[in-house]
Amino acid sequence: MYDMASQRTTLILDEETRKAAKELAARDGCSISEAIRRAVIKQRAAAFGVAARSRRHRRKLLDRLFVLFEGNDPEEEIRRLKAEDEGF
Repeated sequence: MYDMASQRTTLILDEETRKAAKELAARDGCSISEAIRRAVIKQRAAAFGVAARSRRHRRKLLDRLFVLFEGNDPEEEIRRLKAEDEGF
């Protein structure tokens, strides 16, 4: 997940925001602090886009998929899977 922050921040939340944070924490099964942290990270991604590190990671995964599926014939794959399913 993540390392504990080396710096604490105190937030003063209005009742609606506190309730929303508590609901998110309950839904995700985490602490209110973790729910707020996740919301901030998600909002940053929405506001600024995906971080460069994440884009590089995704690109590596996509490149790996291209290598794994190189030369694969999708129609042949479907025929093979249908033939295997006939036994059921």
